[in-house]
Amino acid sequence: MGEANHPALAIEKLRFRYPGAAEDVIAIDDLTLLKGEQMLLTGGSGRGKSTLLHLIAGLIEPREGTVRVVGQAMHQLRGARRDRFRGRQIGMVFQTHHLLPGFSALENVMVALTFSGVARSTHRELARKTLNDLGIDRVDADPGELSVGQQQRVAVARAVVCGPALVLADEPTASLDPEAAGVAMDLMQNACREQGAALLCVSHDPAMSARFERRGELGALSAPASAGGVA
Repeated sequence: MGEANHPALAIEKLRFRYPGAAEDVIAIDDLTLLKGEQMLLTGGSGRGKSTLLHLIAGLIEPREGTVRVVGQAMHQLRGARRDRFRGRQIGMVFQTHHLLPGFSALENVMVALTFSGVARSTHRELARKTLNDLGIDRVDADPGELSVGQQQRVAVARAVVCGPALVLADEPTASLDPEAAGVAMDLMQNACREQGAALLCVSHDPAMSARFERRGELGALSAPASAGGVA
């Protein structure tokens, strides 16, 4: 079955605990996110929101269970194969942006194309267009010369430039004032809709709830009946 026939994300019986911990910080029995679907997961600080996104992206290994992105079990891939798959299929937006200092806005977005499978000859123009579409005209500016809101736009551009199946957003508005946060979320959600990418956003910000038809509480996902995750 091809990637087009699989959900963007499918999690089964996922468990993770930190070394020395007595209990799992992540315990999700069943969670599926279809292509183009957008979901908000809430939970207090230290409840494992960032850990879950790292598990989905294959940045850390689960204790047990399976994470599939467009049908591919992430943790069956190793090394460069996992990096290439992540580069093609997963975009990530972080609270602190993680933009590379010394690289221009354009170069930060081009870096995301390195493992994408997109023809290298098109990287610069594709990165420029994506930034322009998100309102960044100063593509040669260093991130330190941009406002926090503009830096977030660069981060969104980097997340969607590869045309991923899934975008993961970790507290994406935590460093923004309410007006800038609203603009940033509009940009990210609209960009995902235009690309047909699923969006999984984790946040403790109650103002986020109105933006998502599908919502879930991270701690409640261990029950099979909550697999739909709708609040």
